[in-house]
Amino acid sequence: MTADRLRLGSVDARDSPTSRLASDRGSITLVSAAVLAALVVLAMGASDVARVLQAASRAQTAADAAALAAAQALAIDEGCPEPAALAGEYAERNGAVLETCACERGTFHATVSVRLPVGDLFLVAGDRTVQARARAQVDLPAP
Repeated sequence: MTADRLRLGSVDARDSPTSRLASDRGSITLVSAAVLAALVVLAMGASDVARVLQAASRAQTAADAAALAAAQALAIDEGCPEPAALAGEYAERNGAVLETCACERGTFHATVSVRLPVGDLFLVAGDRTVQARARAQVDLPAP
């Protein structure tokens, strides 16, 4: 009966163990390609997260510098330059754009908000920006 099966082209798995291995040939290539693709996507995602975190840190630095400059200008009260203009200059020096500056004359505190572009990301299309806020207050010694 075995000779009849071999002649007709039907091979029993028990009769030929190498036939199963031959049919699985190349499957490891597909698995490794899928794993490699997943690793590439994970690396791109990690790169995007790192880039956004770096931009957020730079935006916070710009907001801190702008708030400190505006609060110092309010405390010194020289009149020129305006605290909001000075805050905008310090934000720009740090690569950000000043959005708001709540710095009223007669007070010694300033609250600013800045925006900084993140740039292109690997996994997310379009322009992304991060925002940061900071508040600074100058305490003057008692006369």
